[in-house]
Amino acid sequence: MKLSLYSDYAMRVMIHLAAKDEKISIREVADIYDISQNHLMKVVQDLAGAGFIEAVRGRNGGLRLAKPADQINLGSILRHTEKLTDLFVCEGCIIAPACGLPVVLREATAAFVAVFDRYSLADVVKKKSDLAALLTAISHV
Repeated sequence: MKLSLYSDYAMRVMIHLAAKDEKISIREVADIYDISQNHLMKVVQDLAGAGFIEAVRGRNGGLRLAKPADQINLGSILRHTEKLTDLFVCEGCIIAPACGLPVVLREATAAFVAVFDRYSLADVVKKKSDLAALLTAISHV
């Protein structure tokens, strides 16, 4: 199963925020990962609207996690960013009424997401100081 770029970018933003103990800017994340700032802005707005992050406006503004990393489940992020029911489109297929493939796809999707459900954002940033150092080094290049 392959995640969309949208989910990839969302996970990168979340990991970045969890690794840093400071507010960060969209520009910083876009520059580090070589992502379009305009595209990333849409991802960030969506994550903020869903309550995963907070966008603080003003002179000392920036992005930060809305909750502690150990309270943010990776499965919930994935469910928010992916259209998990659209793995296979059966509408209009002549064998759809008798085909068992949709059942298999639903089961496979549930198993895939179940793995993400076992982990929090804190689990993927266990080496927080190493991640922060890498992100800082990359941002100064």
